[in-house]
Amino acid sequence: MLRVALHRAEEGLIAAILAAMTLLTFLQVILRYVFNTGLLWALEATLYMFGWLVLLGISYGVRTHAHIGIDAAVRLFPPAVRRSIGIAVVALALVYTGLMLYGAWFYVDRLFILDVDAEDIPIRRWILTLCLPIGFALLAIRLLGMAWRILAGRSPGYELADEAADALRDAGVERTADGAPRR
Repeated sequence: MLRVALHRAEEGLIAAILAAMTLLTFLQVILRYVFNTGLLWALEATLYMFGWLVLLGISYGVRTHAHIGIDAAVRLFPPAVRRSIGIAVVALALVYTGLMLYGAWFYVDRLFILDVDAEDIPIRRWILTLCLPIGFALLAIRLLGMAWRILAGRSPGYELADEAADALRDAGVERTADGAPRR
């Protein structure tokens, strides 16, 4: 129940950020090209919102298996080898995420110490850049969850989007137990 509520809140936040970016950009275009004016802070606000959108979206993509990848060669291996490859991939992704999380924390800490405002927005820059450690922490949590599913045998490996399977399903093509299209 709590998990579903958190997932809905995450999706709502991502949708709200995207809507705010779209509306602000549309308003800025109208103001600039129709009224020959504009909002000084709009570009910077859109930039920070985009950062939040991307960094929350990375974690969301891992949760929903929306990231694409090339796994044709991996699928040729037996299930045990696929799981081992999946664990190796998750481990490498966690190393990268850990490095980025450390750097993000260090960066936000320095901005906190400097106590500077954003260029055009009267908000402390460290607050606007909290998307970095939050986004990478969420990504680490999602990657750890994926590693747990692989180790527990509930996942065959690193979980990616399968656009070919989605297209076949949308076209009404049934699949056999091994995943091949039924003829």
